[in-house]
Amino acid sequence: MKSVNRKDSPLIRRATPADAELIAELGARTFADTFAVDNTPEDMSAYLQEHFSPARQASELADSAAIFLIAEVDAEAAGYAQLQSGEGPSCVAASNPIELARLYAAREWLGRGVGEALMRACVDEAGRAGHDILWLGVWERNERAKRFYSRWGFQKVGEHIFQLGNDSQTDWVMARAL
Repeated sequence: MKSVNRKDSPLIRRATPADAELIAELGARTFADTFAVDNTPEDMSAYLQEHFSPARQASELADSAAIFLIAEVDAEAAGYAQLQSGEGPSCVAASNPIELARLYAAREWLGRGVGEALMRACVDEAGRAGHDILWLGVWERNERAKRFYSRWGFQKVGEHIFQLGNDSQTDWVMARAL
């Protein structure tokens, strides 16, 4: 699962329980960098506190249905992804779906291959594990992410609500066959 064909090319590795603090910090930072400008400070704070504490990340890392992948460039964490096995929403027609629950790249690494490397690794992991559909939720207003996922063959198959603090937001549910 290593990708080292040129300088600054991301190396992808599986996260371990020791990465809980790293994932908490990187997740909170990248989420805030992406969404803070479009949301209230109160809603952002509530979401970040609930979802990106080191304890929450340790619990998620311990979940046998979760796979965390970390992208590193020159030993620096540049992004991460989380795959989550389990039943998908009703709009995802599959016998063995897996969710791409998170795919985050640090702001300084956007457009530099981190997202591509993580997505490639996620597709490979999901396929090796015998999943037939990879699905995700993406905020309807996140045009950059929607374009990225579309390039990877994801198509909108439905919508669901994403709760950010007190704000109920609409996410597109996108899926692609594996």
